[in-house]
Amino acid sequence: MNDARPRTARNVVAAAVIALGLVGAGWFAADGMARLRTQDRFVTVKGSAEKVVDADLVVWPLAHTVGGNDLADVQRRLDANSKTIRDFFARAGFKPDEIVASPPRLEDRWAWAYGENRPPERYRYATTVTLRTHKVGEALAALRRSGELVSAGVMLGSEGDPAGGPEFDYTKLNDIKPALIAEATANARRSAEQFAQDSGARLGGIRTANQGVVSIEARDRGSPHVKKVRVVTTVEYFLRD
Repeated sequence: MNDARPRTARNVVAAAVIALGLVGAGWFAADGMARLRTQDRFVTVKGSAEKVVDADLVVWPLAHTVGGNDLADVQRRLDANSKTIRDFFARAGFKPDEIVASPPRLEDRWAWAYGENRPPERYRYATTVTLRTHKVGEALAALRRSGELVSAGVMLGSEGDPAGGPEFDYTKLNDIKPALIAEATANARRSAEQFAQDSGARLGGIRTANQGVVSIEARDRGSPHVKKVRVVTTVEYFLRD
């Protein structure tokens, strides 16, 4: 009898503690769910920024080819054409270190052809003289006079390497990229603020941010030397009640 009462009292206290624990756990769980419901609301928005810039690098490959049945003559004419192209670039104001010639490519077209299937010209000899320069204005002026090469007898282009125009590039992206990202992010935030206002919420902090795509392309077909740099950012913002 004496031992039963203390045990009963202890059981009552233990039960009370457990009950209080369950109540507290329920309160914290409910509070946590409320916080979760608040924090899992977010909006995803995109922001973009653009800047028009002038290209600062020109790469202009001029492939040319000659054909014939006398290998020595083919070699001589290919060298003469390469010199004609080099002289053309030199007259346009470019230095020798801006002009590079690739190793010539010789094709014996009779090696795998027999009888009537043989083409009239046995040898095809081709190479590419490439201008690589930061003098964009001078390159554009030379491009307008490129018909002089055809008039001089240079057959531009070759099989598998057709004649094409110069490629213009912009190499100073890192100089303007931070400002573009800042502008794109600011535009994204304005979109998020408008969304929050329309939905009756307040804009919170950034949940995630992704720079996205940076593209450099010609502004239009008529001016490939003028580039449009575009940055797109994707940002997720929390929404608050």
